[in-house]
Amino acid sequence: MRRREFITLLGGAAAWPLAAHARAPNGMARIGFLGLERRLEKFRQGLRALGYVEGRDIVIEYRPSDPADRLPGFAAELVALNPDVIVAAGSLAVRAAQQATRTIPIVMTGSSDPVGTGFAASLARPGGNITGLSLQSPELSGKRLELLKTIVKDLSHLAILSNPDDPAVVFSLRETEKAARASGMEISVVEARTGDDLDRAFALIAKIRPQALVVLPASLMTKHAARVAELALSFRTPTISYFKEFPEAGGLISYGPSLDYSSRRAAVFVDEILKGAKPADLPVQQPTKFELVINLKTAKALGLEVTPMLLTVADEVIE
Repeated sequence: MRRREFITLLGGAAAWPLAAHARAPNGMARIGFLGLERRLEKFRQGLRALGYVEGRDIVIEYRPSDPADRLPGFAAELVALNPDVIVAAGSLAVRAAQQATRTIPIVMTGSSDPVGTGFAASLARPGGNITGLSLQSPELSGKRLELLKTIVKDLSHLAILSNPDDPAVVFSLRETEKAARASGMEISVVEARTGDDLDRAFALIAKIRPQALVVLPASLMTKHAARVAELALSFRTPTISYFKEFPEAGGLISYGPSLDYSSRRAAVFVDEILKGAKPADLPVQQPTKFELVINLKTAKALGLEVTPMLLTVADEVIE
């Protein structure tokens, strides 16, 4: 069951002249992509919508963003191919690409705080070789807690699952803690740096016994969404996350920007750069499309009641 609200299309970006990079064989543009395969497929959809055909107009060189400790090597491999532009999905991927090159244009997607992480001098004028799409939207942290409180009655103790190695987490953790304190909640932060840490993290959550859990955005959490959802259900912990991969995998609820939409939208930035735009001058775009996804089956398994009003405004309800 799908319902839509809060949808506003992003405006187009203006172009500025820039000397063209060297082309791949047969005059095709070479695009590097650093991220999860799901993001790559959505990016490809965006390119096709703009009329690009792989093998005719462009060639895409793909490297994964997992495991995280191999990201610097993957980024270096892409840079060695001398692409016209690199798309980096997720803050860890953006940081690896930035460390690998300060000259090749980089289009980021999925970064929570581009300015705070040093990816851009400002959202309006990034100033370097990085531009793209930000997930930055501080007010969403408070909205997530409000959503949780409609399902988890008398919510007073909140756990936060965080990967401290991901630069995106600093901003998200700060805003979530701020919103929780404003509501008078007790906060417990639990860390997981790798997939192997998740069992230990949830064992600690079981000891802490919070009433609910917030999963902060990180490539690690998205990749292991099914495991996070499974553990949360086994410990009977209502969980809210930023992205729909979690309720799709069995988590309770998500509210946040659409990563699929952001990945498709990255193609517009690539198109502008291939036409001569400078990343330094292309404003970073903040999210305007948000998704509320509820897994009603998980709610029932946890013995929780989801109000008809919440179901009505949800973009997707999984039954």
